[in-house]
Amino acid sequence: MARLERLTVYPVKGLDGIDLESADVLEGGTVARDREFALFDAAGDVLNGKRTDRVHALETDFDSETSVLLVEAPDGETREFDLDADRERAESWFSDFFDEDLSLERDASLGFVDRREMGPSVVSTATLETVASWFDEMTLEGARRRLRANIEVGGVDPFWEDRFVGADAPAFEIGDVRFEGVTPCGRCVVPQRDPDTGEPIEGFREQFVRKREVTFPEWADADAFDHYYSLMIITRVRDRDRGTRLRVDDPVETVETQ
Repeated sequence: MARLERLTVYPVKGLDGIDLESADVLEGGTVARDREFALFDAAGDVLNGKRTDRVHALETDFDSETSVLLVEAPDGETREFDLDADRERAESWFSDFFDEDLSLERDASLGFVDRREMGPSVVSTATLETVASWFDEMTLEGARRRLRANIEVGGVDPFWEDRFVGADAPAFEIGDVRFEGVTPCGRCVVPQRDPDTGEPIEGFREQFVRKREVTFPEWADADAFDHYYSLMIITRVRDRDRGTRLRVDDPVETVETQ
């Protein structure tokens, strides 16, 4: 049976994610705590993995109840930052680490997601397993950390999510929350890098595109995809379902739209 397998948010944009058992959909249509904080430089540009592979040198954890961020740096020491009460100290430490003047901003109503008019990213477990099989250097958990989806659906076929974008695409429901596919997610440089070391897989993009093309499902709408360097979809939660809670193990059902 199709089910919500994993629910992952990335409290500080560009840093490690945390798995949750449940989370609310915010009124803005995103998952609570996802990209709630982000580091910005003096020009107002965000610092993330697209911009620097230095983010892979950090191992982070986040307590969603207390907003305490733990950061283990390459020197082996772990720093603790209370992002509710002492954000300035975190700003100072990250500024020193990245050698830039950075501010740590917060948006609890929507988060600093890339596509602020859209909602959660969705992929299936089978899709991640398939992609991991394309590269000797990649595991299932590694694929999860490279591709950074919010919602992972189990009990379905590889590339299940592709059916929800394009002309006459159906929607799907997780528990009481309805999702509509908006667009495939074109990938950046981040998935080619080892999430721990930042070491890239040689020829990653070319291999990915070849494999994606030959495994592209015949039932998906190819016109909805600009290129084959795309994986997972970005969705929109309908307005009346915002404020509703998602829970791991919630059933997932396809819904034909009118």
